[in-house]
Amino acid sequence: MIQYCFLFLKQQIAQKEALYCHIMDLQIMSENRAKALHLRCHMYRYSNGQISLMDFKQPVGMHLKEDNRWVKKAQIIPLNEIEKRYAALFTNRKGNVAKPLRLALGARTIQAEYGYTDEEIGLQIQENPYLQYFCGYEGYDDEHLPFDPSLMVYIRKRLTPEVLGEINEMIIRDAKAAEKKKNDDDKDDKNDIHGDGNSNSGTLTIDATCAPSNIRYPQDVSLLNEARENAEKLIDELHDPADGKKPRNYRKRARKDYLKYARSRKHTANKTRKAIKKQLGYLKRDLDSIDGKLSMGKTLKPKEQERLETLRKIYEQQKYMYDNNTHSVPDRIVSVSQPFVSPIVRGKAAAPVEFGMKLDISVVDGWTRLEYHSFDAYNEAGNLQLIAERFREREGHYPSRILADKIYRNRDNLQYCKECGIRLSGPALGRPKKVTDQDRKQAHIDECERVEVERRFSLAKRKCGMGCISAKLEETAAHTVAMSVLVLNLRRIQHALLRFLIFLFAIRLPQKKLRFVQ
Repeated sequence: MIQYCFLFLKQQIAQKEALYCHIMDLQIMSENRAKALHLRCHMYRYSNGQISLMDFKQPVGMHLKEDNRWVKKAQIIPLNEIEKRYAALFTNRKGNVAKPLRLALGARTIQAEYGYTDEEIGLQIQENPYLQYFCGYEGYDDEHLPFDPSLMVYIRKRLTPEVLGEINEMIIRDAKAAEKKKNDDDKDDKNDIHGDGNSNSGTLTIDATCAPSNIRYPQDVSLLNEARENAEKLIDELHDPADGKKPRNYRKRARKDYLKYARSRKHTANKTRKAIKKQLGYLKRDLDSIDGKLSMGKTLKPKEQERLETLRKIYEQQKYMYDNNTHSVPDRIVSVSQPFVSPIVRGKAAAPVEFGMKLDISVVDGWTRLEYHSFDAYNEAGNLQLIAERFREREGHYPSRILADKIYRNRDNLQYCKECGIRLSGPALGRPKKVTDQDRKQAHIDECERVEVERRFSLAKRKCGMGCISAKLEETAAHTVAMSVLVLNLRRIQHALLRFLIFLFAIRLPQKKLRFVQ
């Protein structure tokens, strides 16, 4: 009897255990389903966070070094906060789950620093374990590409200049906090730029430059010839063989006339004017043929319609300049593929006229920020007050001085700086005044410190991808400029860590006494 009771209890316990396991399995399945639904709703998969180099899975015989620059950069980027901002961009509930921010931002950082193409960047990440660690890989993987090269287009569109500006501020904030922890000197804390919020302190350095676009140097004849070729392509798209013969446009003769001018040794004013007149006639005939096709009910795609409007504007501008015998027109188009690019006259010796994006940057304590950018030839002096107000929003007070070019010293800016208690570098307006030795010394110090912003421009154009913008769209070109500024700050953090290590190494070295031989 006791044996039967024992068996009965054992069966009951087994049934309860099976029921409990079933309930746990259902709970796990529901949690996984909820996670999958959450991912599907947000279309973004968060990364596992920054892993240590010891947890990075390496093949036998591979030992990554802690002092590698990409390892150091990976450890200073605040990915958790940045991912929250990046995940908010994915509002669509359809499509595949997006790549993690670590991979997207890492790929663009590497591309901006080395100038790789979209196809080459994927291969470089696949072959380099340090780049994989920087991009958030859990282990070395040389068998699969990280992404399709076409994905870089979507990454550039999602990471707008506004988003990159926020990421840049997060990186600067964390880097400044780390520098404050390393600094144990009380004097530095007293002279901190933040101050008490009641008085001006700190130095704000501002300047403007032009990031040139990768376009052919614009000439009126070549621009009209390119516009004519694009108009002929539109005619081919609109033409239907059932409608009869294609409109007569003299494309062979137009090509022959252009080559005759382009291959001539001397381009005199008379030859150039005749060539422009011929190309204007050919382009006008093509535009009339397109209008005839459209009046018959033919339609163009949105991109083709935009291209047609660009061709019309080019013809109007070139016709106006030809009739009025001038070389300037408002909002002049210098590229068919990039109509937003406009000539910017800055009066430089090497490049009197530049074609690209004009931008303003500010430098505070070595940190660079993109303040304003535009493809229009604006006057940078009008942004000084805006940049100063942004400084006040960040720091809680105005800067004690602003280092800038002479172009910023107009009456409005001087009055604004006087009201805010800011000293604007440079000579006073009006008649020359008597200059003291103290004024000369202060002017020399200001000019030497203002060179810092020029060094930033040089480094951005030589090493960070701002020297020649290859992007074809206006928003992607702006992304390239903002990405260059972000890479500038990452390089500064890297070099600051290197200088700190060299300083610690120099302290531990025995100090040798130097003997001077007279």
